Amino acid sequence: MLLKSVQAGAIAAALLVSPLAWAQKADSTPAKKDLIARILKLQQPAIEALTVGVLSRPVNELAAKAAPALRNVPESKREATAKQIDADLRKFMEDNAQPLVEKGVKLAPSTMGVALDEKFTEDELRQLVAWLESPVSKKFAEAAQDLQTTYTKKLIDDNGKQLDEKFTALQQSVAKQLGVDAGPAPAASGAKPAPKAAPTPKK
Repeated sequence: MLLKSVQAGAIAAALLVSPLAWAQKADSTPAKKDLIARILKLQQPAIEALTVGVLSRPVNELAAKAAPALRNVPESKREATAKQIDADLRKFMEDNAQPLVEKGVKLAPSTMGVALDEKFTEDELRQLVAWLESPVSKKFAEAAQDLQTTYTKKLIDDNGKQLDEKFTALQQSVAKQLGVDAGPAPAASGAKPAPKAAPTPKK
């Protein structure tokens, strides 16, 4: 969701904080720690989404690299191979996502909590909790998916065809430099490429 994406960006920066800083924060108060704990609890869905994103990014990259290589698989085995690869990738996510999320949630206080403690005063933390718990904040979080969907659809509708043409040209250029067949270019907009016309038989 749009809101979670914004929150996740801030959280990612907070992950750079050293866990040792929590113990070194001498002027931290019990009140601040309680507020931070509430914030982390409210932000847990965003933390979990960020954690799954960390795991899914290399999986998606692997899937993207595997797709062109499927052209080298015999046509009779191509569909079955693609389904097996997809099943393997899904199983990897199923086996590893939840354990990583559980570890990430435990890590949050010593990373994100440190950043909140260092960057916000007690009064600011109270304001932040009030905002996150407010009906307006919750309503915005619920509406964020629709906002993102509407924006993405309009962006693709207005620019997808042009991007597809440019992406096709880029793929052909790279393929030419590598001396390989570019094959049908995947659409940058997500649309399926038009089928190529059958070659005219030579007389």
